[in-house]
Amino acid sequence: MERISTDILIAGGGVAGLTAAAAFGTAGFRVVIVDPTPPITTSDAAGADLRTTAFLQPAQQFLEAAGLWSKLAPYATPLQVMRIVDAGADAHVTRDFNAADISDKPFGWNLPNWLLRREMVARLVELPNVDFRPGTGFARMLARDAAAIVTLTDGSQVDARLVIGADGRGSAVRKAAGIDAKITRYGQKALTFAVTHDAPHDNVSTEVHRSGGPFTLVPLPDHEGRPCSAVVWMDSGTEVQRLAALTDDAFETAANDRSALLYGPLKLASRRSVWPIISQIADSLIAPRTALVAEAAHVMPPIGAQGLNMSLRDLACLLDLATAQPDQLGAPSMLDAYARKRHADIKLRVTGIDALNRASIAGSPVFQTLRSKGIEALYGVSPVRRTLMQLGLGAG
Repeated sequence: MERISTDILIAGGGVAGLTAAAAFGTAGFRVVIVDPTPPITTSDAAGADLRTTAFLQPAQQFLEAAGLWSKLAPYATPLQVMRIVDAGADAHVTRDFNAADISDKPFGWNLPNWLLRREMVARLVELPNVDFRPGTGFARMLARDAAAIVTLTDGSQVDARLVIGADGRGSAVRKAAGIDAKITRYGQKALTFAVTHDAPHDNVSTEVHRSGGPFTLVPLPDHEGRPCSAVVWMDSGTEVQRLAALTDDAFETAANDRSALLYGPLKLASRRSVWPIISQIADSLIAPRTALVAEAAHVMPPIGAQGLNMSLRDLACLLDLATAQPDQLGAPSMLDAYARKRHADIKLRVTGIDALNRASIAGSPVFQTLRSKGIEALYGVSPVRRTLMQLGLGAG
């Protein structure tokens, strides 16, 4: 049976896992990364992830240090303004949070997930100390004092000083470590798709709130000469399934109604995908020789571009600890420091996004009025508005 030694084994070949491999590989660590499903790197392939990810400023800096941003920048659409529209009240309430109030850079940059995988895999090829094994998964592990012995699905074994679980909300690494997770279900699902529209998006990301959940339009590059946006449409599970089954024409009619026609008529520019909406926090971020990151550690509704950006904060924290004391990689002192540094931020953001989502779901006219008044109040006090924007970018 093949058995090799490495510094780090990463389980999970999604965006978070690929970023982790690039970051730790660029820093000089020996990395093995595995995933049972090879990454889909074209938009038209079956199973392609048609969602997009907005990388906020701190995430962009992390990607740059990992040698990834130069590959991604040519395809990235800047997000200069975050616009919140409450369409549930008698009169629409619209407020713009402009990055110019706190920075000379945009809030972030939006990219399709399938393209992220393509460019990240290309970066791993450039790193001789990174061994990417698509089609091979994590099976089990035995943690010992000096290393964890990981058995893979092809029967091979890897001795790793640190195992990083980046393998999603159903993480096999988390289960192998005996760590439970608390799950909150909202009875919601999300539809994701791309649209073209008449009005230019002007690098504005727009969240339209009404009952059921937000309808979010995030800027993309022009498609066939027309302005284009990615859409995340959250609603009850039964309503999303009904919408997903509509013909394209009927679906476009429903989407136009839900968007309040803010961008003019919307025209589908991709197929539709359905995703479940939950919040989830692992009971612990660590186990012997093991650290959980990204959705293996925390899941939240897709509001405010917090999900993957919080995942990259996990990775940045781990990388800082690893490079500060390479001889302590995977040791109890390093893992304890990781858990201590990340716990409060994760709890704060998951709780905050949970509250925002519940407010967005509210269908009662009384709650809709309270929500719109809350948006006005938060926007109206300049120090509060700036603090909220800084918090959204990752400030403590």
